[in-house]
Amino acid sequence: MLKNCKKIVLGISMLTFSPWLSASDFMDTTWAKNLCLQWNKNATLGQELSGATWVDNNAGRGYKLIQLYRTECGAKTKIQITIKNQEGKATCTYGGKPNSKSLNNKVDYIMHAKDKHWTCMGAGKFGCGAAGALSTGKLQLNGPISEAKRVMQPFSTFLKLVGQVPGKKGVEHCPS
Repeated sequence: MLKNCKKIVLGISMLTFSPWLSASDFMDTTWAKNLCLQWNKNATLGQELSGATWVDNNAGRGYKLIQLYRTECGAKTKIQITIKNQEGKATCTYGGKPNSKSLNNKVDYIMHAKDKHWTCMGAGKFGCGAAGALSTGKLQLNGPISEAKRVMQPFSTFLKLVGQVPGKKGVEHCPS
């Protein structure tokens, strides 16, 4: 009886967490969709990046873009998330390959780092928060640096979130 109960609990757990069990490659399109979903579940990102604080600085387009890639895989493997102000929150509305929306380096971001540094930032280890990662070169960032400095706490939260969305790393797992 106890053995059957364990099997049932394991089965329910697998169904509940199946998206996480079948982890995609780190920073592929499936991973980007998961990042977008997790962004929307994160109160810090939704609230602290809302309105004029961050998301409304969008050059009048109504959205901000963040593109990410793994240094080992190259810029051609970028993924993108699109953030909009919806109902007073900074909400992720798209996660996937860069689409037809063009980047504006005055309001949008491109970030890349080596896998080991994405792992460190995701774990929130000493020296791997937003300030530490930027100052040590672990994270390469193109975009409005002064804006990023003003929202350092939510920026650190975002970097941790990137590391919490599972995905297979290593050059053999570079997205195509």
